[in-house]
Amino acid sequence: MPGLLLDTHIWLWYMEGVNGALSPAVIAEIDAARTEHRLFVSAISVWEIGMQFAKGRITLSSPLIHWVRESLTGASLRLQPLDVEIALESTLLPGNPHGDPADRFLVATARVLNLRLVTHDQKIIDYGKAGYVQVLPA
Repeated sequence: MPGLLLDTHIWLWYMEGVNGALSPAVIAEIDAARTEHRLFVSAISVWEIGMQFAKGRITLSSPLIHWVRESLTGASLRLQPLDVEIALESTLLPGNPHGDPADRFLVATARVLNLRLVTHDQKIIDYGKAGYVQVLPA
């Protein structure tokens, strides 16, 4: 079974336990992937969380650096760095990919590592339906 890559908003909702944001079925899949050490978060998501926090668009249950560290280590998430292959893939995505650079990095990461991208973003879900990336709609 392929690993899961959490989109930034899914990571936030999952770690903060946002009521009703994720279905029980999606939570069960994420929990199973976490238990089996096949749950990933991209370094671009760390950047996105930091940017949203700095702009006051999100609040976290603990200070930013502690939240990131604890959610990575405490939840057994695997941090996927941005590497050359992912960076290049993000520029060569087939079809009509998402225009947002961070989302392109997430899609590229999922493609390069053969992961399912857990997202609520309809543009990414549609991109997955077109066969370009594995998606678990949330």
